Amino acid sequence: MHIDDALRARKSIRAFRHDPVPLDLVKEILETASLSPSGTNVQPWKVHVVAGEARQKLIEEVLAHRETSPADAGAEFTRVSKRKEPFLSRMRKLGKDMYSLLGIPKGDQAANWRQWGRNYEFFDAPVGLIFSVDKDLGPMGFVDIGIYMQTLMLVAKSRGLDTCAQGAWNNYWSVTRRILDIPEEEYIVCGMSLGYADETAPVNTLVSEREPLWSFASFRGFD
Repeated sequence: MHIDDALRARKSIRAFRHDPVPLDLVKEILETASLSPSGTNVQPWKVHVVAGEARQKLIEEVLAHRETSPADAGAEFTRVSKRKEPFLSRMRKLGKDMYSLLGIPKGDQAANWRQWGRNYEFFDAPVGLIFSVDKDLGPMGFVDIGIYMQTLMLVAKSRGLDTCAQGAWNNYWSVTRRILDIPEEEYIVCGMSLGYADETAPVNTLVSEREPLWSFASFRGFD
C-alpha cells in the first residue's frame, strides 16, 4: 500500500471483529514501526502487548476499578488541562457525529458511561497495546512515542489491520501498572486497539474532518 493510501484509509476504529491476529504479524508491525525517528535516536517507546487471557484480565481489573472510581486520583501527568477554541469545537463536532452513529442521545449519561467503558475493552479488538515511556525523558519522550504510534498505525493499515489510539487508558494507570508490571519509572501514556474492523458497525463509518492547509500552515521565503 502506498503511504498516501494508508494515510487516507486509516481511521480510528471503535468496533472490531474477534478474529485473532497472529503473533508473528503483531511482531512484524511493531518491529517495522521501530524504524521511526526519535530525538538523538533514544528510541524511548515501550509497548506492552496483551491478547487472550492476559488481555481479558487487564480488561476485567480496569472495569472493576472503574466502577468504584471515575479516574485515578493524582494522575501521573495532565493530558488536557483546558480546551479552548478552535479545539473545543472540533472535539464537540467529533463527539456529536460519533454518538449520533451510536444512537446515544445528548444527555444520556448512562449510555455515555457504557460507551466510554468500551475503551477498556479495546473495542473488542483481539490485541491491546499499552505504551509507556521513561519519566526522565520529559516532553520530548512524548513526542517520540507519538511518532512511533503514528508509524505503527500506518504499518498496521498497510497489512490490512485497523487501530484506535486511546488516551483513555491513562485514566486508570494504577491498575494497568499493577497488572502489566510496568516500572514506576515509566509513564503509562495511552493504549491502542489492534485488529480487524467490523465493517457492519455504523460507528466505523465515521470519518473525522480535517482542517484546510491555510488554517495551520504559514509559508515564508518562497518566490
